[in-house]
Amino acid sequence: MKIIIDAGHGYQTAGKRSKNGMKEYEFNRKVAMFVQELFLDYSGLSLYFVHSDQRDIPLKERVNKANQLKADLYISIHANAFGSGEWNSANGIETFIFSSRPKEALDLAISVQKQLILKTNRKDRGVKAADYYVLRETAMTAILCECGFMTNKEEAQLLMTESYQRKCAEAIVFGVSSFYGIKKVQQFKARYSVQVGAFQMKKGAETLKEELISKGFDAIVIEKSL
Repeated sequence: MKIIIDAGHGYQTAGKRSKNGMKEYEFNRKVAMFVQELFLDYSGLSLYFVHSDQRDIPLKERVNKANQLKADLYISIHANAFGSGEWNSANGIETFIFSSRPKEALDLAISVQKQLILKTNRKDRGVKAADYYVLRETAMTAILCECGFMTNKEEAQLLMTESYQRKCAEAIVFGVSSFYGIKKVQQFKARYSVQVGAFQMKKGAETLKEELISKGFDAIVIEKSL
């Protein structure tokens, strides 16, 4: 499964910042990075970024890359704003889809939105339809998550914390993986070990250990009390 991870906007995007100076992209890119990191624990996924720290990638360019890759899912990550930029009471999290998308997009958005609210305990603003370019022009299932308001003083503080950024990423990844039934890569625990050699002198044990390591085996020296 090919997944596009899109941190909305860029460092240079005009106006996309909170009253206390936080740039929206700083939040978006951190969550995107954590989403990628968490998805690496799952099998069968190919992950792609369509944003850049060097420039604000135009929406058309982002969408074209996603379409050219024939991606299966597009996740756009944002922080919200309301009004003229002054602090106000608008708050909460909402997830958007394009209105004419198949029901899969709606059901996925509901899954992700539910997890975002459970993880962050913020106000649930629900799943909504919007005519956003990245939702309309992508040839795949696409969702856009607005993870809190930069124009709300309390949420602006949260948006700047790594713990909140991680919670948003965890919610997105769990919402997606549970919806599609994507499983984590199995971690096999060793059930058996083999002892090779027993020595009276530690030097002999160390020599054998180094020889085993040079041949690609894990080896340690264990000292037993007599």
